[in-house]
Amino acid sequence: MKYSFHPQAKEEFFEAIDYYESCSKGLGLEFADEIYFTIQRIIHFPTAWSNFSENTRRCLAKRFPFGIIYQVSKDNDEIIIIAVMQVNRKPDYWTRRGE
Repeated sequence: MKYSFHPQAKEEFFEAIDYYESCSKGLGLEFADEIYFTIQRIIHFPTAWSNFSENTRRCLAKRFPFGIIYQVSKDNDEIIIIAVMQVNRKPDYWTRRGE
């Protein structure tokens, strides 16, 4: 199964990498690895996580306070990443992206 990022989700992802890298050299790469690991979990088990809204699910990263908000395409061959969300951020800021 393939995956793609909503443009704003990709921007969030890169901003978070930059933030963690500015905190400590190498931490940005560790964050990126954790997010890619989380995406792999989603690809292997796309329905394992509860619905977060009507058409989306959320899978939490293990090490960092982030969740991946995603949708499974209608033909079940792609994961569409709607947001790379910091869990303590306003919870529904991303909702208009999935429309």
